[in-house]
Amino acid sequence: MSSILDRIESPADLRKLAPEQLREVADSLRQEIIEVIAQTGGHLASSLGAVELATALHYSFDTPKDKLIWDVGHQGYPHKLLTGRRKNFASIGKRDGLGKFLRRNESEYDVFGAGHAGTSISAATGIAEAVRRRGGDEFAIAVIGDGALSSGMAYEGLNNAGYLKLTNLVVILNDNKMSISPNVGAMSSYLARRWSGPLVRRFKHYVRSVLESVPGRGDELLEMARRAEQSFKAFISPALLFEGLGFNYIGPIDGHSLPALLETFGNARDMSERNDPVLIHCVTQKGYGYDPAQGDPLKYHGVTPFEIPSGEMKKKSAGGPPSWTRVFSDALIQLAKDDPRISAITAAMAGGTGLDRFEEAFPDRFYDVGIAEQHAVTFAAGMATEGAKPVCAIYSTFLQRAFDQIVHDVCVQNLDVTFVLDRAGIVGADGATHQGLYDFAYLGTLPNMIVMAPKDENELRHMLKTAIEYPGPAALRFPRGNALGIPIEAEMKTIKVGEAELLRDGSDVGVIAIGSMVSPALDAAERLEAQGIGTAVLNARFAKPLDHRWLCEMADRVSALVVVEEHSKYAGFGEAVLAYLAEQGLTKPIRRLGVRDEVIEHGSPAEVLADLGLDADGIEKAALELLGR
Repeated sequence: MSSILDRIESPADLRKLAPEQLREVADSLRQEIIEVIAQTGGHLASSLGAVELATALHYSFDTPKDKLIWDVGHQGYPHKLLTGRRKNFASIGKRDGLGKFLRRNESEYDVFGAGHAGTSISAATGIAEAVRRRGGDEFAIAVIGDGALSSGMAYEGLNNAGYLKLTNLVVILNDNKMSISPNVGAMSSYLARRWSGPLVRRFKHYVRSVLESVPGRGDELLEMARRAEQSFKAFISPALLFEGLGFNYIGPIDGHSLPALLETFGNARDMSERNDPVLIHCVTQKGYGYDPAQGDPLKYHGVTPFEIPSGEMKKKSAGGPPSWTRVFSDALIQLAKDDPRISAITAAMAGGTGLDRFEEAFPDRFYDVGIAEQHAVTFAAGMATEGAKPVCAIYSTFLQRAFDQIVHDVCVQNLDVTFVLDRAGIVGADGATHQGLYDFAYLGTLPNMIVMAPKDENELRHMLKTAIEYPGPAALRFPRGNALGIPIEAEMKTIKVGEAELLRDGSDVGVIAIGSMVSPALDAAERLEAQGIGTAVLNARFAKPLDHRWLCEMADRVSALVVVEEHSKYAGFGEAVLAYLAEQGLTKPIRRLGVRDEVIEHGSPAEVLADLGLDADGIEKAALELLGR
């Protein structure tokens, strides 16, 4: 079945269409996103809400000459479809396929790669300033929304852009109720479009000239007029906030009305007499145009394959082990029942970290601070000074954003904050920007911090109890996906800090594994034993502090060592083990298995881990090579 999208290979083709044809384009984009994501899974509701924005922006501005910067990729799917990637759209998130986020190496239209929220305004400000310095006439257009305005970095960018007075910068606030919710209606939308139009601009310029010419009172009258304008704008919109930061505010406007968007974007592009950057406030509905997603935008933010008529997610096979995340949330709830000091903090990831269930059980002890990881950490530190037991649950990749706060506000002061790092290791379809591959390195260097990783569900529960009881900073990391499916012990126990666990003995080769790598290490050991190779497996449990006694004993009893972690090979657990053994003068053939020093792209975790040699096959191969077999 033919579609108007068949005629659009690039935004240049889009701009050949008449404005009245753009509604058909938007409707076709929305339908194609629904049909493909129903099969592949991905970010649905945010992209559906940004269809008209993407269409109108590429129509109104001369992309890729004009630089369009999207905040993260949740709202970027219509942008991908309009910029030459429609034929490969069904490969999104798959190995060697399109990325789920914006990627500079994927398209010239992806001006700035982004997988973490809140970066678009700062990046666009830098681009606009560089263009200004070289005398160019291109626009930099930042599209921020989907909650990203809760990121402190967004306001840092706004503040700097306003100070620089970048007239070639346009910020589009995609307000889909995840950021701010202003007074919106037909009158305010109409006034916003008129306010940005040439007639009003000429009138304001004329009034300014007249008032300035009044002898002795020009400045006073001009200030009175300015205040009256601000008061009127504040009545219909949140203009004062953004104009106080140095922006020419336009809005709010209906972000699903193509005529309104085209008129407003055209006005912004042609405001040659203005002296400030422009912020256009567009109000959209997350999930717009697809009833299930529009009715429950949080549920349909990131989806697995689903049935289009009903919106029901396609059921996975019945049974199976619980997710690591579910095991964590159950354990935290259980511990919190007995300890009122325990509270839970997350940064706009309540569902992803399992803390939505904690919120149901203890609503007065749950805090979602928005996309503000730095604040989350220091907020937790402040609570800890008053005897609270805050548990800060943030994805490994996102906790990176708060490194300075972990150092100075928690570790230097030795405060009792527990960090729970979900999605540690290989994450699958989310790819490079979401891989949790650096936390051993950035946490293991810090004074007073202990760092743990469980081999299975029970150890996760024991480690959570250990971390909360520990009177200082403690971090616990676990992977994405399902746990191993072993029976859950009713009682949680405290583990001695820094104590490893010998799981099987042997005299030929020793495998020192941590966290998710313990299970494949045990599988590899069985294969090696079948070949007559005695294999010891040590579950390290702690990346910091290391169990020095067991490391020395292991090095003494075997001929070769394999150290394995689902983490970067560099500055991680393996390097710490190697450094300690070298200091002790214990020289044995050692092979470190971990993630290569390169960007790790998307693909199923099993595929990626196999490619990295982080599975039973890879561990077995490393051991045989060390032994010369």
